[in-house]
Amino acid sequence: MSIRPFRDINRKKTKVINVGKVKIGGDNPISVQSMTNTLTTNIKATIKQINEIHYEGADLVRVSCPDESSSKALKEIVKHVDVPIIADIHFHYKRAIEAAENGASCLRINPGNIGEEKKVHEVLKAAKDNDCAVRIGVNAGSLEKDILEKFKEPCPEALVESALRNIKILEDQEFFNFKISVKSSDVFLSIEAYRQLSKLTEYPLHLGITEAGGFVAGSIKSSIGIGSLLLNGIGDTIRVSLSDDPVKEVQIGNEILKSLGLRNRGVKIISCPSCARQGFKVIDTVKILEEKLSHIKTPITLSIIGCVVNGPGEAAMTDVGITGGQKGNNMLYLSGVQKEKVLTKDMITKVVGEVEKKAAELENNQK
Repeated sequence: MSIRPFRDINRKKTKVINVGKVKIGGDNPISVQSMTNTLTTNIKATIKQINEIHYEGADLVRVSCPDESSSKALKEIVKHVDVPIIADIHFHYKRAIEAAENGASCLRINPGNIGEEKKVHEVLKAAKDNDCAVRIGVNAGSLEKDILEKFKEPCPEALVESALRNIKILEDQEFFNFKISVKSSDVFLSIEAYRQLSKLTEYPLHLGITEAGGFVAGSIKSSIGIGSLLLNGIGDTIRVSLSDDPVKEVQIGNEILKSLGLRNRGVKIISCPSCARQGFKVIDTVKILEEKLSHIKTPITLSIIGCVVNGPGEAAMTDVGITGGQKGNNMLYLSGVQKEKVLTKDMITKVVGEVEKKAAELENNQK
């Protein structure tokens, strides 16, 4: 039993699949992914955005392949990136075959939308021949016609039935290297669909609230939907879908995992909202530190508290901490212990230095 059992999340142990060099499912870390919004045929711009997304902490990057030129562009794109690429395919089976042959590590498809059985067989053969995984992407906005007629509207049961139907298509072809998603823009619908599906399959699940909206609304909807499922042990890979820069999707995704203790990357800042008691400008300080510490990838906790009400208590539980004091005399804490007073004018430089020092220490201990 852990020291703090109230923090324990009992993840469902799903089957392990391979998406390029990334293992998904089982006890493997929950992966974060995003998607490019460049024209895939603009190879230079697409490579640049993939590398930006990857640098921010994405384990997988999805690229849309709506036409032959796009799917064939992957051959050049994959030469210049160091992250598995997922090809997003909707209806045309030849795009999936081309993507698999040109270096995609995974195909996002809905087998039921591809058409006749022969076409599905050809896609799965190309995936097998090229060591390419598949994601069955069920979406409330594109359910099969007969399923919609049966249930009258998108509902959890409809999404699950579609997922199970498509699972059978792959299993009948003895293809097992796949994951599944059952997404909707409705948080309630998504959560219930994933809960139901998790009880019925052992394959890894890709979580997301589709078409979640802009940065603020989309981040909140995604945090509620994805976070609720992760708390219940459901989910092996996630994407936060925002009408914004894909890099922000990765930031929010990693913060969700960080908040739940499921995966730690970079500096976790604990900071107060500020009030009249603050000994320094907390909000400005946090913004500056977020930017100056964005290069740190080692998991570190940092508390920035404006006064002594909660400051010492929070600092006692973090690697580095600052508590606001009177007349610009703030207290620095290292590993929970009072270290020295720091003037407000020197505080940013001091904190950055101590965080970088701690990161180097932790990295050396891991070698």
